[in-house]
Amino acid sequence: MTIGAQTSAPQTSSVRRVLVTGGAGFIGASLVRLLLERGFVITVLDNLSVGRPDYLNGLPMHFLAGDVLDSEAVSHAVAGNEAVVHLAAQTGVPGSLADPRRDCEVNVLGTLALLEACRAEKEKAERASNSASSREQRGPRFIFASSNAPLGRQTPPATEDKAPLPVSPYGASKLAGEAYCLAYQGSWGLETIALRFGNVYGPFCGHKNSVVAQFFKDILAQGRITLDGDGEQTRDFIYVGDLCRAILLALDSRISGEVFQIATGVETSIRELAVTAQQVTTRKLELFHGPARQGDVRRNYSSIAKARAALGWEPETSLADGLRATWNWFQASPVGTKASVESCAAAIRS
Repeated sequence: MTIGAQTSAPQTSSVRRVLVTGGAGFIGASLVRLLLERGFVITVLDNLSVGRPDYLNGLPMHFLAGDVLDSEAVSHAVAGNEAVVHLAAQTGVPGSLADPRRDCEVNVLGTLALLEACRAEKEKAERASNSASSREQRGPRFIFASSNAPLGRQTPPATEDKAPLPVSPYGASKLAGEAYCLAYQGSWGLETIALRFGNVYGPFCGHKNSVVAQFFKDILAQGRITLDGDGEQTRDFIYVGDLCRAILLALDSRISGEVFQIATGVETSIRELAVTAQQVTTRKLELFHGPARQGDVRRNYSSIAKARAALGWEPETSLADGLRATWNWFQASPVGTKASVESCAAAIRS
């Protein structure tokens, strides 16, 4: 994959103060821990509509209760930070089908509000300094959490150079977020990167309705797994720990104005996922079939050649190992309790 001229030298940045939106959620809970371990100073902005405050209990970070649609809260949260990792979103196809306007407001206007706050910080720094080489002159670095949904109707593997053809409002809203990131880099020089996440799973996903989380919740509650449709649809499943390392590399890099696929490059059917989950749990499970989900693509996996070449990133966790760590977390205690948080942190470190 050819990389633009501005991405040819992935040098280490001096970013140390980071705002994580949606930091009390599934990915955020793991990311905050990783960044704290690496010496970053962390602020979390979360409206707790989905995130769990227990996930962050006892961590040495600054928490702000606020919504990405509140421009005042966003400006306050961005001020003083050298980077923003934007995880807060309406996540998933079903929610976008149920309420496409809300999906657009959160995912498009929320992203725009954060980019505007970053631009304001950059312009403030420019007025205060004449040094074009200072860290502040570039404004806060912006890492946007996207997905393969913008590509939509494509023959896999997903690559960064394919024309987006979204098939759901969620895909359309994430595509708009990517486009605004590229536009703010092109128009105002903000350092922006969009990371298209594969199907992320791992500890702290107990409140999610993603397929891995739903499988484990159904196993614990009912001793069964329900497949949407025939189960032959495919996805690219990436463990949250591997994903967080990719975000860390994106923060440390000086690459900007680019989109990266962050997955494993392995195509796994939902039926194969169910079989592996059964092996990990060592339980004999009943498999049931429900209706196929509206708006779902049939096949979906990614090529990660560009992330390997430009970011030096490589996924390290096998599906079986990642599912085992996730299952251990689900078994440890009721989701959201202090004990489950501690067990999750141990699983991530292992």
